[in-house]
Amino acid sequence: MRSATVSAASGSSHEPASSPAFPPMSSPIDAYLEKIHSEIAELKDGKPYSSIPAMANVDPNNFGIALATADGYVYEIGDTREEFSIQSISKPFTYGLALADRGMEAVDAKVDVEPSGDSFNEMSLAEGTGRPANAMINAGALTATSLVRGSGGITRFNRILNTYSAFAGRQLSVSERIYRSELKSGHRNHALAYLLRSFDIIESDPTPVIKDYFRQCSVMVNALDLAMMAATLANSGRNPISGDQVLDIAPVERVLSVMATCGMYDDAGAWLSSVGMPAKSGVGGGTIAVLPGQVGLAVYSPPLDAHGSSVRGVATSQRISHDMQLHFVRAARTGRSAIRNVYDITAAPSGVRRTDEASQVLRSHGHRAQILELNGDLLFAGAESVVRALSNLEEEVELVVLDLRSVDEVSEVALRLFAESAEMLAKTGRGLVLVDGEGTVTDDLAGRGYDVPSFVTRNAAVEHCETRLIDSYGAELIMPDVMEPVDSPALRQLEPEDAQTVQDLMEEREYDDGDVVRRVGQRFGGVFFIVSGTVATSMPAPDGSRIKLTTLGPGMTFGEMALAEDKRQETTVKAGGPLRLKVLTAETMESLEAENPRLAVELWKALTRDAYTRVEQYLRESALRARD
Repeated sequence: MRSATVSAASGSSHEPASSPAFPPMSSPIDAYLEKIHSEIAELKDGKPYSSIPAMANVDPNNFGIALATADGYVYEIGDTREEFSIQSISKPFTYGLALADRGMEAVDAKVDVEPSGDSFNEMSLAEGTGRPANAMINAGALTATSLVRGSGGITRFNRILNTYSAFAGRQLSVSERIYRSELKSGHRNHALAYLLRSFDIIESDPTPVIKDYFRQCSVMVNALDLAMMAATLANSGRNPISGDQVLDIAPVERVLSVMATCGMYDDAGAWLSSVGMPAKSGVGGGTIAVLPGQVGLAVYSPPLDAHGSSVRGVATSQRISHDMQLHFVRAARTGRSAIRNVYDITAAPSGVRRTDEASQVLRSHGHRAQILELNGDLLFAGAESVVRALSNLEEEVELVVLDLRSVDEVSEVALRLFAESAEMLAKTGRGLVLVDGEGTVTDDLAGRGYDVPSFVTRNAAVEHCETRLIDSYGAELIMPDVMEPVDSPALRQLEPEDAQTVQDLMEEREYDDGDVVRRVGQRFGGVFFIVSGTVATSMPAPDGSRIKLTTLGPGMTFGEMALAEDKRQETTVKAGGPLRLKVLTAETMESLEAENPRLAVELWKALTRDAYTRVEQYLRESALRARD
């Protein structure tokens, strides 16, 4: 069985400089992209576009994949920095700019939003009006270019280029060589522009429109640029890195809608069925796909199929959509980080009362156990945010607690990524711990062969982590299974002879697992010293449930807190297994006060100091524990 847990190396809490550092976890998403890149690179079908002479000599083996999340994190593999001309991938961005400039009604009067079923360069114009079927075919794209305005002394094309650059997050440029080649060889587009002019779809001299259109197609990009442009569309028109609102949501909605139905031309229906994401391809070898609210995907590979789309681009998009469940039907909800909060266990300690030495170990090494509180639906975007956090752990973190109590749905892709993360964490020497009341993730990981510690409450998971850290970094501490009262923290403050005298006055009691030792409301019954075993203390919650407060072990005391004004027990104390106690009863304490007042005073001082320390700890921790 592969195990996602590890045995942390032991070390001294007094020598932080020698504390081990753990290597970063490899991301399972990076590993996945490497795998499919290697497999899809073997596809040798298709040929690069040759109708534009300046593009004919491109290397057909170029292949890059870039996946950008809606918050701007990019995964990449292969030739993602290789530049190529954007070509028809420019169309949705120019269309969006035209919508922003003119408004939907004015743009709709010039170009429709219906799938044409024709290839990208067909003359798909409405009979009588000459209106192009949509803005993704060349006739509609020429129309969209003509609708963009120059503004504030900035030419139409410079506004187009500036918009592309804002989407990409860097200044883009035009290949003059490709532009001149297109201008010289693009006879069909010249004809389309003049035909559109004859219908008054293009309202002025079409020559400047043709030039601007060829220039926009000749803008140079790489796969990283396209991934960020797609992610900006996925992020409702706001570039996730720069924060610039490049397009408002209304034109973004229209652009993505038309991309979904028309972006892949005469292959749009098959694409929407198999991939399920708005997309656009270009004869330069680029392909983009957008899952709104979650990710933008870009692929670069020059060999094209019969529809003018990249062979590897289509194959990659189909594979990623299937494997990562990115089809819009499966992933229709807006993606956001699933991580609600991140902190280490020192911010939410368990209710276990530790010795001073063990507490010092936890103060020194508690940062090594980190809690990630998750919420919402764990679809691809949510699972990706968790995987990213795991891949970027601080080098000293060795235990990670995933708190799943506020998670609603866990998708198959999330389960798979968690399993791969568990394995990769183990490879780096780290351990995964779950707070999984429903057991969904725990059971799935067990079915895949991963033995991961799982608990119903965060408090229990933190207790597990504390014990692991004490075992690892408190190796010099001897945590006794049996401790007589004379050796307890409370009585160690007395002179040895006095401590022995007090112990001799005690009576011994034994309890079985689950026995109630003290109940809420009982009058003061004495001070109880745990010799062996453990007890759990709890109190009623407002809703009638019980809140677990502390777990106490050998050498610790309870009962003295009932010496408040009303002298009544405020918590229920229950045995957590076979339990042996020694009790200094209330009656014995009264006798001691009468017969040996000096020792009684010293005893009360010791008990008070010990109680004060525990009350201080309780006040610091109770608010956090109540959340469990």
